[in-house]
Amino acid sequence: MRQFIISTIMVSLLIIGCSGSGNGDAKNVSASNSEKYLMIIKTLSSPFWINLKNGIEEEANRLKVNVTVLAGNSEDDIQGQLRLFEENIGKDYAGIGFAPISPVNLISAVSLAYSRGIYLVNVDEKINMEQLKANNANVEGFVNTDNFKVGASAAKFIVEQIKSGDVIIIEGKAGTTSGEDRRTGAASVFTNTSGINLVASQPADWDRTRALDVTSSLLQRYPNIKAIYCCNDTMALGAQQAVENIQKQNSIIVVGTDGTPEAFQSIKEGRLKATMEQDSKQIGAQGLRLLVEAVQQNKGLISVDAEPKVIGLEAILVTQDNVEERIQNNK
Repeated sequence: MRQFIISTIMVSLLIIGCSGSGNGDAKNVSASNSEKYLMIIKTLSSPFWINLKNGIEEEANRLKVNVTVLAGNSEDDIQGQLRLFEENIGKDYAGIGFAPISPVNLISAVSLAYSRGIYLVNVDEKINMEQLKANNANVEGFVNTDNFKVGASAAKFIVEQIKSGDVIIIEGKAGTTSGEDRRTGAASVFTNTSGINLVASQPADWDRTRALDVTSSLLQRYPNIKAIYCCNDTMALGAQQAVENIQKQNSIIVVGTDGTPEAFQSIKEGRLKATMEQDSKQIGAQGLRLLVEAVQQNKGLISVDAEPKVIGLEAILVTQDNVEERIQNNK
């Protein structure tokens, strides 16, 4: 995903809705605009999270609710995100939605919010439910994409393209569930396909420059690589640059994940081979909608031993065949 410089430690957006009703899997809700909601996401330093914030904003307009969106400075800002959550627990929010940077960095804050009767919804990165329940807390539901399936689908596309040969995976940040699930999904396909050799799988921390460096090193070590799967588009663009730097763009394909505008443009230009588009706008919208629904139903918090609701969104394989359609769809 393309990086933008964020100079502040957090970004707070107050969104006051105007009219309409939302779409998706959650039931219709009629919200009171006297209620306040908080959404804490990872960062606003990439298109994926900017689009997710936009989805929250648009859904807030439909539902006529007041929402504050807070984000850390980067996807490494584990303590900063925790601090944002802790500082806002006592500010009379009816519900809080959150996308943790890691499965465990918000456990203590989410547990405290639950103990104070605040409704909670988890979006994108999944919190460690075993630890959360051990702290006598729970969430109303999850909204995310099946990231194992995302990685597996990308790998299947790569196998169809190259038939056989050496491949590598550029992972996200170690310890993040979404990145690890994508890597595991892709690796499961590669290692179980005759003729495909997964020669390396290394993290690049969701970062474009880091991916450029890691890929450049791997291309020197393994000169017969035919394909690279990257766990996000930011890293895919870095990997693609590494391939082009040694003029192997006609013999090595690069596939990313997320469906960012820059990745779409690269595919359109015949550079990146494909990306697995995730609808981050819908992840944000559905997360807010599920949160508002829980508050409006006023049935009390989900019990610790209950199973949260799960809203799963499908990823879309984007290639030159459908990239223009996806560009138009995302305008």
